[in-house]
Amino acid sequence: MTAATFRYLLISCAFLGSSALAAAIDQNRLNGADSEPGSWLTHGRTYSETRESPLSQINPDNVSRLGLSWYFDTSTRRGLEASPLVIDGVLFTTGAWSTVFALNAKTGALIWSYDPRVPRAWGVNACCDVVNRGVAAWGDLIFVGALDGRLIALDRATGAVRWETLTIDPTRPYTITGAPRVVKGKVVIGNGGAEYGVRGYVSAYDAETGALDWRFHTVPGNPAEPFESDTMRMAAATWSGDLYWQVGGGGTVWDSMAYDPELDLLYIGVGNGAPWNRHIRSPGGGDNLFLSSIVALDPDTGDYVWHYQTTPGDTWDYTATQHMILADLPLHGQTRKVLMQAPKNGFFYVLDRSTGELLSAEKYFDADWASHVDLTTGRPVETASADHSREMQITRPAPFGGHNWHPMAFNHATGLVYIPALGSAAPYSTASRFDYLPGGHWNTGQDEPFGFPLPEALLQGVVRRLLTGHLLAWDPVAQKEIWRIEHPTTWNGGVLTTVTGLVFQGTGDGRLVAYRADTGAELWASPTQSGIVAPPISYEIDGEQFVAVMAGWGGGAPVNVNIPDAAPGRTGRLLVYRLDGQRRLPAPEPAPALLQPPPATGSSEQISRGQSHYERHCARCHGVGLISSRLLPDLRDLAAEKHQIFREIVLDGVFSSAGMVGFSDVLNEAQVEDIQAYVLDAAKDRWENSLQPAWWQAAKAGFMDRLAGVLAWFF
Repeated sequence: MTAATFRYLLISCAFLGSSALAAAIDQNRLNGADSEPGSWLTHGRTYSETRESPLSQINPDNVSRLGLSWYFDTSTRRGLEASPLVIDGVLFTTGAWSTVFALNAKTGALIWSYDPRVPRAWGVNACCDVVNRGVAAWGDLIFVGALDGRLIALDRATGAVRWETLTIDPTRPYTITGAPRVVKGKVVIGNGGAEYGVRGYVSAYDAETGALDWRFHTVPGNPAEPFESDTMRMAAATWSGDLYWQVGGGGTVWDSMAYDPELDLLYIGVGNGAPWNRHIRSPGGGDNLFLSSIVALDPDTGDYVWHYQTTPGDTWDYTATQHMILADLPLHGQTRKVLMQAPKNGFFYVLDRSTGELLSAEKYFDADWASHVDLTTGRPVETASADHSREMQITRPAPFGGHNWHPMAFNHATGLVYIPALGSAAPYSTASRFDYLPGGHWNTGQDEPFGFPLPEALLQGVVRRLLTGHLLAWDPVAQKEIWRIEHPTTWNGGVLTTVTGLVFQGTGDGRLVAYRADTGAELWASPTQSGIVAPPISYEIDGEQFVAVMAGWGGGAPVNVNIPDAAPGRTGRLLVYRLDGQRRLPAPEPAPALLQPPPATGSSEQISRGQSHYERHCARCHGVGLISSRLLPDLRDLAAEKHQIFREIVLDGVFSSAGMVGFSDVLNEAQVEDIQAYVLDAAKDRWENSLQPAWWQAAKAGFMDRLAGVLAWFF
């Protein structure tokens, strides 16, 4: 026994108060995660990422007895997306701004917490909220990727920093929101930022020292410089022009990974291009490897083994970073080792995970950008809806995808994959002129702004119809839908399934629900006050099974768009349930009263210009159409004193320390005045509407809802 191990065991006893010593995490323990059914040792419970719990105490006959056992407040109202780990009686999870919490998994008592103190101004580089999807464990360490690009190793018993390393170029708008994975003593982490303009890669660091072991770039760099490998030389042949490498090219590995110990292959999912638009990014055409691809790597060296590209020459933000599941399936009379993914583009893929061979691909979503995938070539057959090089096209799915990052689950008994699916459509176009904007600005290569000069009730009605959500049970062998549950909102939580035949999912309207895995029948539901986007997990302590989920509305869609019927803006919590639990959540805080806004004096021309500038530069945080989801301030609520320093806020960044950076690099004083005029006019309209009689408001809302149905039909 090493001195470090002995010290760790002593500290573990003191902090955990356990009769059993906490054991170090090593490769044998991770490989054999199924032998510890009560633990949750890695992001998807096991390296296969099936998210299937083998625990059997909670079953369809008694799930109605589930009640809250304990809860933990994270002291944030931002999005919570983490999958907690449970190791030797301790639950490790993360909150907004990459904070880490270690809790007694039975009682919820806080053991330690760690705040990496990410500069709030860095949040402008996060496309989809300041979220974090969890930690990884190895030895006596816990690893977290911080939003500002640091990879940090914490002492598992105390939370003390053991090492940290910067994984990014800090002059570029990279972020980390995904959970690390640890394979054979190497901590593997990717990053995000393709919307802003970065070059993607995935890196492996020595778990004990933090030293960089290897790095695999997902897209080529400057072709005038030496290629990092023959693989990058191969990829470069699929790109054209000079803009892509100047902007960055994209291809960020911002979420999903999986590992097969038997084949010794690490699988990564690669994201969209930078800029999005392929006609600008690579004007001579080309597949643009490895955008929107699943890539298999040698975990010892980072060397390329094989790839499959789901969306060649992606131009719609159809990332392949979505959850990957490894399983053995009976296909064509034999058992195949497969990798399954339902990426944004709307097709469900089954690949041979040894070779990358495409075995099947069928639509799980009514995608219209491609008619089908040709199984001979492995390529999608694009339709007329895919071509937005000359004129705008309304295409399905939208950039949110038919399925986003929210993890799926696979149940071996039913043979079904449970997909937290979305419904969406969006306009795509090609910008008549593209000027790269560095820093915290999106670079999509589309005509902007996306104007939404619609009354609030009308816009909300359109959003309700265009952005939908459902839980989909999918047969990956027959490649067909078995059942679905329609949800009141889009952007619902990830999924957990159990060997007893249950499926758990949180919803955007603030419920945790249990369904029958075979039929989809609802068996139990509990109000959670806040919408849920994170996936539940299950674990066991002292013979008692628990179900845990992070409840905190946020992430991509809620930041950009106010989602009707969602439950946003409330304290984020970790909620833990058990049979016959008796805890109650405190009453939610009442919504703040609407205050009369300052006078609106802008001209109609000013308001129109301000709306255009707002939608281009402000809507991604404060909400399309000036309708905030309350994750960030609704600008219609600004008090008079804030309006008096509006220019200083927007141009000079006087609130940068709180996350509101200045925009003097893209806006001038006249444009800021136009934005303010637009904000004040919208605030006036909302205030005047609130003064109308209830019957008038109801009649107006009903008319707007019917009109929204007509507008949505055109999509």
